[in-house]
Amino acid sequence: MNPVACQARVGFVVIGRNEGARLGGCLLSVLREEAPVVYVDSGSSDGSVERARALKVPVVQLDAATPFTAARARNSGAAWLREHKPQLRFIHFVDGDCELTPGWLPQALAAMAAEPELAVACGRRRERYPDRSAYNRLCDNEWNTRTGIVETCGGDALFRAEAFAEVGGFSADLIAGEEPDLCHRIRKQGWKVRRIDADMTVHDAAMTRFSQWWQRNRRSGYATAQALVLRGRETRGLLRHVASNIFWASPLCWPLWPLLWCRIFLRKGALEASFLTLGKIPHLQGQIDYWISRRHLIEYK
Repeated sequence: MNPVACQARVGFVVIGRNEGARLGGCLLSVLREEAPVVYVDSGSSDGSVERARALKVPVVQLDAATPFTAARARNSGAAWLREHKPQLRFIHFVDGDCELTPGWLPQALAAMAAEPELAVACGRRRERYPDRSAYNRLCDNEWNTRTGIVETCGGDALFRAEAFAEVGGFSADLIAGEEPDLCHRIRKQGWKVRRIDADMTVHDAAMTRFSQWWQRNRRSGYATAQALVLRGRETRGLLRHVASNIFWASPLCWPLWPLLWCRIFLRKGALEASFLTLGKIPHLQGQIDYWISRRHLIEYK
């Protein structure tokens, strides 16, 4: 299959909430691909909807009566494309705080053409300003995962529309960790996920405060606990990850933190060692948040 011929059958879904000027840069980077684009807005109050419409991009505004999630927004965008552009064979999701890297799409389409069993292609997401804060630098390092056949992708990725529809898309009620959940269900159907050794998007975390970093880790802990309940028996490492947070976040284990720090330092360096060690606490906090919410839901039912 010719990647250039495929390009006319790719549609983009951009999601965002109060992304400001970053949204304009994101939409322009996608519009350069001359492919259908839809923007899904989750209750922005900063003129994001007007900014998208000024660029003549169709907009889907989510109803605030239902909780906003990235998964719900992406599903709504994919549904819009299926309704208005049913001939599309690929859906590329891009977060509104990211910009698509020139030259990425042909490489992703070439990977899809080379492997008919490939459902997802993703690449390297980079931070735009990794040196503005330690938190941005941590994000940039986090995006640098291994290439080849992998278990999951991130929020920016090219999906084969057939595979996406086959498993029903994202789980709209997940507030985090929706990509590993979707990729897990996709892989169970015999499809593959590949990370290509190529730059895909540039991300602007704009993370300059400790509270932002803490909340991000808290959400990650929530997602990990939820993932353990949903697919813990089928995904290696989830139980160990949850148990590790419980063990190391306990005040009784704080005197042992230097041992944990040294172990991480030997593999990742001082920055990751410091924040991954401290991050055990907000991760556990997020896990507790999930268990409390789950208990309330069970009691309500």
